[in-house]
Parts: sequence; C-alpha cells; structure tokens
Amino acid sequence: MPPTGPGTPPHRDESAAPRSHREPSAPSTPAQGRPGPQRDRGAAPGDDPAAHGGARHRARATSWPEARAASRRAGAPGAAAPVVTPLSDTLGRVLTSPLAALTDLPSFDTSAMDGWAVAGPGPWTVLADGVLAGQERPEPLGDGEAVRIATGARIPQDTTAVIRSEHARVDDKSKLHAQRDVVPGQDIRPRGQECRAGDQLLPPGALVTPAVLGLAAAAGYDALPVAPRPRAEVLVLGDELLTEGLPHEGRIRDALGPMLPPWLRALGVVVTAVRRLGDDAEALYEALARSTADVIVTTGGTASGPVDHVHPALHRLGAELLVDGVAVRPGHPMLLARLPEAPRSEAARPPVRHLVGLPGNPLAAVSGLLTLAEPLLRGLVGRPGAEPYTAPLRDDVHGHPHDTRLVPVVLRAEYAVPLHYNGPAMLRGIAVADGLAVVPPGGARRRQEVEILDLPWTEPGGSHGELGPEGSADPFSEVCFT
Repeated sequence: MPPTGPGTPPHRDESAAPRSHREPSAPSTPAQGRPGPQRDRGAAPGDDPAAHGGARHRARATSWPEARAASRRAGAPGAAAPVVTPLSDTLGRVLTSPLAALTDLPSFDTSAMDGWAVAGPGPWTVLADGVLAGQERPEPLGDGEAVRIATGARIPQDTTAVIRSEHARVDDKSKLHAQRDVVPGQDIRPRGQECRAGDQLLPPGALVTPAVLGLAAAAGYDALPVAPRPRAEVLVLGDELLTEGLPHEGRIRDALGPMLPPWLRALGVVVTAVRRLGDDAEALYEALARSTADVIVTTGGTASGPVDHVHPALHRLGAELLVDGVAVRPGHPMLLARLPEAPRSEAARPPVRHLVGLPGNPLAAVSGLLTLAEPLLRGLVGRPGAEPYTAPLRDDVHGHPHDTRLVPVVLRAEYAVPLHYNGPAMLRGIAVADGLAVVPPGGARRRQEVEILDLPWTEPGGSHGELGPEGSADPFSEVCFT
C-alpha cells in the first residue's frame, strides 16, 4: 500500500483551476476527504478521465527522467555563435571560452596595507614625501629609510617590508620605530601573486556573476565572449482568464502570465513578448507560424479537449513532437516540440526553434518548467545542468501508482519538509518552497532520500530558517507545512 501523508487540504477550491486545463489529481487518503479528480475539457459529466482517452495518453507518456533527458538533448547544441559583449552586459550569461589573464595580478609589487615602506633594519629615517596608489614608479629607498605608503600603492625599489601604521611610531627626531618584529616581505603583495599572464582563471561554461565581472576587469578585459541569450515568447491560452480584478462569473485570474517571464529570465532568457490569445485555434497557429523567438512557451491547451488547440497547430506546422505527455503529477499533459526550420529568406527566424507546452494549472505549469523548459534552456544558454542532490523526507508522502510526483518542500536542517497546497491549481505551497521533491511512483516514506529540484531563486539548504520539532519555530508552519 502506498504511504499516506501530506497532500492538498480537504476543502480544495476547484474554481481556482482553469476549467480548460484541469488534470486528474494525485491519489489521496480517505482521511483527507479530498474531492474526486478534476476533469479534462471535453469529458462528459460522469466520465472517468482515465477511460476518456487517459489510457491512450498513458501509453505514449514519457517517463519523467526520460523527458528531462530529451529536453537536455534538444538544448545541447546551443547552436548560436558566441557574442563578444561589453562587460556591463554580460551579467548572468555564460562564458564560451576560457577566461585567461591578460596580465599578471597584481601587475607590480603593491602594498597590502596602509603603513610604512622600509628598507633595511630600523630605526628608519622618515622621508618627507609619501607613496599613494596610482602613482608611477616611486623613488627607490635607501638603506635605513622609510616612507608613508597607501594600500595598493606601488612598492618603492629596494623595500624590505611594509609596517602597518598601528605597528610603528615616529619619534620627535623623525625616526620610525617598529613595535613588532619586522619580517622581510610582510604586507607586500608581490607581482603575479594571484596569477600570471596567460593563466586560466575560469573555464568555458562559467556563469558571469558580479565577482566574475570584477575578476575579468582586474585581468584586463573590456568585453567577454558569451553565449547569446535565447529569445522566448509566452503565449497564454484560455478564454476564461482575466488580467486584472477579482475572479467572477466563471472567469479566473491569469497566474501564469505574470509568473512565467521572470522565471524564464532567471534561466538566462530574454522574454520578447507575452501574448494572450484565448481559445482561438487560428490565432494560435498564426502566432506559432510567425514567431521569431528561439523558444515559444504556451500555457494550457495541451490536452485533447475541443478547445485544446496546441496539438492541431503543431500538426499543421509540421512540428516534431519530442515529448508528448510525461508520466508526472502534476503536469502530465506537458509537451516539447521542435518547430520546422524557417525558410532561408526569413533571416529574423532562428534555424532551430522549440515549443514548450505547459499545462494551464499553475503548479502543473511549474512542473513543466522544471521538467522540460529548464533543461532545454540550460543547454541553449550554455549553462551546465545543476548537480543533482538528495535530502531525506521529514514525513511520508503519498504517490501516484504509476507516475513520478513533484511536491513543494522547504529544506530544514537535514530534512525536506513537504508542504500543503500541492494540488495542480495551487501556488500557495510553491510560493514559500525551496524546491520540489521528486517522489517516485508509489510514494516515499519518512527519512527516504529523494531528489530535490531547486527553484531559480533559491539555493540548496533553504532560506526560511530552522524548523523546531513541532514546526512552531517557522513562520510558515501554520499555513503551509503538513
């Protein structure tokens, strides 16, 4: 028997899910009293979704690991040529060539501290002029001489050491006396201490962070060769969606239009447009046929109901379905397609374009982002895949009999703590999550190690503090923890 445990709360608001993109929920325990599965558009009242085309869909659904692998392969070529880009525009992009030092670092001997440059044994006679950072070659020091020096200033020739300001005193005869032993070479950064010209500082594939920008500038770079950013267009489908105000009269707010662009940007993508097309088959076909984006992301319309137009549009275009349904909950109707190459005359169109079809339910769409969009986009932007890691579950988690299940979790101490509100139409759990736990078919027991998928804005280890034995120490325990 599958383990019982966290799931969605008893009083699910079915109206929160777009009627056109609902999917069967994961099995629940009788104690939870959850309502029956949501029905796909096109199912007649009383139909069993598994019988209404579900068996056909299951037969062709790709396993979750295989779907991720197919997405990685699709993005692997990263075909576009590198772009030499000014430093100011490279943050968040990926190096396509090794970063080699163009000069020694430091390029001359420098003072590591504010203090005194001294030559020979003391006491030393203090010279009138000091040495500041940015000065050209200072005058050499004679034996027994000292000169004021600033951090980063060039060391005078024949300097023995630098004495920190707080470790020396000057008497009334302008003699400098050390108050600690002086070791030759102390507080001097010798030329080439950090690197020599030609040393490889970073490998290709490194992400340009603020620290990398600083290193590149210090090493003499004004521009860097980086992978171009893929251009993505988001197409939001569904007549029931509102863009403002409260849900009313059977219509609901569009959650994916606001959520997807920043999510895609976090993966290194330029979002060129967000277009709302409703349930219009011809408008969808024209949008796909005319798009000049490298990647098109659609929301909803991936099932087989009467107004689910993604599959017919792809068929009209002659697209190649790389993944058509994934054995994962939530999000099993997701898909990945390669669109046909543009004619040579259409120079604005990239030679290879992809479409990621996300389900319309919000958490199901998140599942699609992590399953199909992220591996594809990592390849296109040149980022290596995240190193997989696992964490033990704090609680039992029930699973689907056949499919992988993705469950929002927070990371507390050594545990992954499953969250409530994990139904396909819900975002309340993922909004406070550190990642999603990959629960195998059949479920997982307490303390079982499971893979964790990080979200683009979180780091391994969590970000919301520690969880006490009863969950009371965490501000989110009252509303989202199981």
